[in-house]
Amino acid sequence: MQYSRREFGLMALSGLALSSRALAETLIGGVRIGVQSYSFRELPRRAGGDATAAIIKAMGDTGLNECELWAPQIEPPSATGRGVAPEERQRAREAVRRWRIETPLDHFRGIRKQFESAGLSIHAYNYSPDASYTDGEIDQGFEMAKALGAEFITSSTTLAVAKRIAPLAEKHRMVVSMHGHSRTDDPNEFATPESFAAALKMSKYFKINLDIGHFTAANYDPVAYLRAHHADITNLHLKDRKRNQGDDTVWGQGDTPIVAVLQLLKRERWPVRAYIEYEHRGQAGPVEEVRTCLDYVKRVLA
Repeated sequence: MQYSRREFGLMALSGLALSSRALAETLIGGVRIGVQSYSFRELPRRAGGDATAAIIKAMGDTGLNECELWAPQIEPPSATGRGVAPEERQRAREAVRRWRIETPLDHFRGIRKQFESAGLSIHAYNYSPDASYTDGEIDQGFEMAKALGAEFITSSTTLAVAKRIAPLAEKHRMVVSMHGHSRTDDPNEFATPESFAAALKMSKYFKINLDIGHFTAANYDPVAYLRAHHADITNLHLKDRKRNQGDDTVWGQGDTPIVAVLQLLKRERWPVRAYIEYEHRGQAGPVEEVRTCLDYVKRVLA
């Protein structure tokens, strides 16, 4: 189909307007809001492929244009759960390892192009090595992240594995932000202020991905921690949980000070991104639940 110069110009202007609206939708009260793509984990994969298309559509439907991409959504599915024989689980694990090491980086550049064509960005790659990862797998995670266009990696890992990640972060000169949970009973887990401090001592490229829901469930104060350590925090995960290892809840029904955290970011203008992570048991489906969370953010930052 041929377009006149005038028609082409109108299309370009329309695209610019759409891009501006998307940016305005995501920058709220001076706070950069995005989404952890784990929020869309219930959405189906493309037959024989990954969840890239589903994530892109979901982000478009919510109005969010920036994400932290959860690695399992673009990797081959792993064999887990009840009824899976150990040998089958091991075969699947080896297949994923080969996929991570052998997949050409153009594959990840292609995923980046799909996001960018939709006006979206992958700002962080959530790649979480455990003790079973080889050094080659860990190293390749940095290459994947760069090919995806990610500015940094977030990682749900352990202190022991972080020691193996540190020299590779130095090699690639890429930030890795440690994601905390609430397992304060395990000294190997990232859950306490002390565990984050230990990571920061390992490498100048180590930072913090503070999950304010988990931090609250572990009976710590995310507002005070953010105020004291904002320079070492790349991004937050926004969710609501009860204290004392309590459950995830609908936003506003738990103990997590989401309002105070967002208003602190707005007031101080720190360059800390805040990513919605839908994890509670909602009734409307992941896209609508994320949209509801975004509406909550808008009200708080109005």
